Formats: sequence, C-alpha cells, structure tokens
Amino acid sequence: MSEFNFYSQAQKYYQKSPVIILGSGASAAFGLSGMGELSNHLVSTIETSGLDGAELEVWERFKALLESGTDLESALHEVRLSETLTDAVVSATWELLNPQDIGVFKSSLLGTDEFPLATLIKGLFRSVAGQIDIVTTNYDRIAEYAAEQAGVHHYTGFTHGYRKLQASSQSLRADRVVNILKVHGSLDWFTSPIGDVIGLNQVENIPEGHKPQIVTPGIAKYMTTYHEPFRTIIQMADNAIRNSDSYLCVGFGFNDEHIQEKLVEKCIRDGGCITLVTWGLSDTARDFLLSGRANNFLAIERGAHDNESIIYSSEIDTPITVDGNFWSLSGYLELVL
Repeated sequence: MSEFNFYSQAQKYYQKSPVIILGSGASAAFGLSGMGELSNHLVSTIETSGLDGAELEVWERFKALLESGTDLESALHEVRLSETLTDAVVSATWELLNPQDIGVFKSSLLGTDEFPLATLIKGLFRSVAGQIDIVTTNYDRIAEYAAEQAGVHHYTGFTHGYRKLQASSQSLRADRVVNILKVHGSLDWFTSPIGDVIGLNQVENIPEGHKPQIVTPGIAKYMTTYHEPFRTIIQMADNAIRNSDSYLCVGFGFNDEHIQEKLVEKCIRDGGCITLVTWGLSDTARDFLLSGRANNFLAIERGAHDNESIIYSSEIDTPITVDGNFWSLSGYLELVL
C-alpha cells in the first residue's frame, strides 16, 4: 500500500470550504442525457418542413456531422445555424431534459435517500460559512433540489415563487444561503412575451409565447451570454472562483471557457487547491492537471469497475489505483465527512 495519504489531502482541501463546480458528469449520475443522447434527439425530432432552401441545406450539413460522430459542440462551431434553427435546437433540448429533471424531483419525493450534494452542503455548513457557492454549466435543477433537501435557501439570480423575477443577491436574506450560479441558464428560465427573463417552476411544457433561456454549445453561446441574466451570473461565478482558494469539481471536464479560464488562473498563479471527482478524466482535464502547471490537485477517476479508483495527485509522481468508489460524489464524501 502506498504511503501517500489521499484521505488527508482530500480533507485538507475540503476544510478550505471549496467552491463547488458541477459539470455534466454530475447530472449523468442522475440519469440525465448527455451530449450523445442530445445529438440523437435533435436528429430525430427537429421538424424541417417549414425551413427554406438555405436553412434546409445548413440543417442537412449539421445533421450529417452529428450522424458521422462529430460531437455536438464541434458541429455547432462548424455549421452556423440560423436563429430559427437555433431556437429549434434550444426547444428540443429543453423538451428532452425537462421531463428527466422533473422525474428526478418526483423520485426524490418517494424515497428517503438524500442526494450526495445535499449531504455535502450540510457538511460545509457545519463550519462558520454563511454562504456556499455552486457554479454549474448544467441546465437541470439538481443543485436546487439538493439545497432544499439540506434545508437551506438558495439563490439563482431570481426571486422565489412560482413566477420568479430577476433580483440581486441582496434580495434574499437568510442565515445560510447556497448561491447556484448557472452560467448556461436553467430549465426554468424563459423569455416572456414582453421580453423579460423570468423563472417558472416545474412547468411540463414550454408556455405559449415563451422561449427557454438555456445556452446551447457552439458559437451562439458566446453571443447569448453577453445578455442578462447570463452576464451577471457569469460575473458572480468569476467572483466566487476569484475569491476562493479551493475548488471541488464534480464531473467537470474543463471544456467550458466561461469557467475554466479563471479556475486555471487561480490554480496556476495563486496555488489554489483543486479536487476533481469524475467517471473519467477528460483530455483537457488530464492535460491541465498532469502537465505540471497545477501545484495543488487531487483527481480521482473510476478504475476498471465501480469499486476501483485511480488517484492522481500533486503529491505523488505516478497515479495509484485503490479499492473503493471514491470517484463519485458519494464516494468522495467518505473521504471528508
């Protein structure tokens, strides 16, 4: 057995009250569709009968890329979709993910098992911290459900209620608050018929005259995020990352420029501590963590089976393989709680 004590390193980083960063892997653990399933859904469901000749040609090029195995983000960079097609992609994305999200919520009502994220939130609030920051690229509301399971208020950029309006963080006053900063939007954000962005809780269909406010991958996402509420949320996420020196990444692949630039900067220039737990390290994450640029990191991915973990650390020269499921959030919690 190696003398390296990864328990100690995990606990040391955890005790610094890390900013939590949720990537697509955090949602996949609940059965929500990933990019591959979304690509298949777009190909099979988007209606093209109303497109003009130029739009139809563009769509066929885009569809051919997806069918050939090109990932969705690369396809959306290579083929510039019209506003009509972009709206169709957004609506189809919402229609795939929203029922799955509501299914997670309904399942949570039937059982007594607590989300691992809820357990983590409660654990972090055992310290003197008055706020926890969660930064996420995901559209789903799993972080919101977890905060409510933990019995604490959450702030997402909006007021509370069935019809939520944009509001500053000062509008919510509570002893303990989880800031959930959704840099790519949320399944409950919509542009209303009068043009403002509102939040509508647990709707099962897109309300008439409303457009979902979720940012799809590709070129369009950079244009969309210049507008509210994305601009404010991204600024808050930047500040959360900038003002911390510890980060817990769950299923995050380091492939999003809205998050990773500030995160990489903090870890390289300021020696920030980063923990990553994931099914498998992405090429981008592997390059960043194992290139020697990050001075303080602990990364854990799945081994050959669920009960095996491969551990990479700034404190050892080569990775080690250990028995135990430490690559999932629930497994990670065994190290720190």
